[in-house]
Amino acid sequence: MTVLVNLIVTLGMLGIVPAGLRLIDPVGLHRIARLWPLLAVPGALCLWLPRGSLATVLAGLYAAATLALAARAPARLLRTRSLAPAEIAVLTALVAPSVAATALVAERGGHRLFGFDLDILALTVPHFHFAGFVAALVAGLVCRAAPSSVGGLAHAAAYSVPAGTLLVLLGYFVDDWAELVGAVVLTGGMWAVALLTWREIRPRARRRVTGALLSTSAAVLVATMLLALWWALGEATGIPHPTLTWMAATHGLGNALGFALCSMLAWQRLGPDLTEKTP
Repeated sequence: MTVLVNLIVTLGMLGIVPAGLRLIDPVGLHRIARLWPLLAVPGALCLWLPRGSLATVLAGLYAAATLALAARAPARLLRTRSLAPAEIAVLTALVAPSVAATALVAERGGHRLFGFDLDILALTVPHFHFAGFVAALVAGLVCRAAPSSVGGLAHAAAYSVPAGTLLVLLGYFVDDWAELVGAVVLTGGMWAVALLTWREIRPRARRRVTGALLSTSAAVLVATMLLALWWALGEATGIPHPTLTWMAATHGLGNALGFALCSMLAWQRLGPDLTEKTP
């Protein structure tokens, strides 16, 4: 499981995050998006080292970059003075990598942060790069691009994805039932994103490849979030459910390649007709 999770996280650090930053603000975040792969190299390298001082220092360097990115969130809020659904989603995306990096520093140092097992901290890293950063960003993009006729569903998705991510995080501190509530909210939001992507965004794609990428991302979301719901329900009730290794190979890999990568590529290809409306 470790090798697969590390590959997923490396993809998120080096490729997915800078692509997402360009979608958030192609002008204002252009410099940091261009530098991000370099800033993320220490974080990617530390994944493959044994736990210890060197790995912790490298993780700390990456954490510093994510904290600088998170600082853009309050600055953006002061500038826009907006708590619109799409803005909430984007603010969540800007902050999420810092949560992942904090968990990474603790895990690489062998420190049970807040008493969590090191395996849980290790899985928090991909969760907040993908469920935190990518899912919130795509929910915001879909909300901005969706027509007013489905505005209610789009707004609900843009709110529920950040809310669900936060509830899952809080569930770590409370119990499995609280985490299940977060999984239900997050799954509902992601299914709404999938539905809107399929029905409202995909038909507006001018190129076949872009439409195929959007179709793939929507279809994968339905399956991977069903797995997440199954796992959370099993943890809370004790019913048979997938192991963490199986979840990494299905839910994790599916979200990384089928949802996150396809979504980033699709939104970059959509063109001025949609990207001008991005958050």
